[in-house]
Amino acid sequence: MFWIVLSMVVILLLAGVVTAYVAFPRRGHGVPGAPWVGDVLERGVEALPTLARQREDSGVR
Repeated sequence: MFWIVLSMVVILLLAGVVTAYVAFPRRGHGVPGAPWVGDVLERGVEALPTLARQREDSGVR
């Protein structure tokens, strides 16, 4: 039972982070009451590899 509750809490936290990113920083707005959250999310997204970045690195158009 403990592992089910723990996994549900982790899932809800992850869903909250994704929702906060999509609702605010992705659209160019700051997160109300916690602007540092938007900064952390932006840095995390910039660190992840994307298809466009991979194409630029490989020289393929």
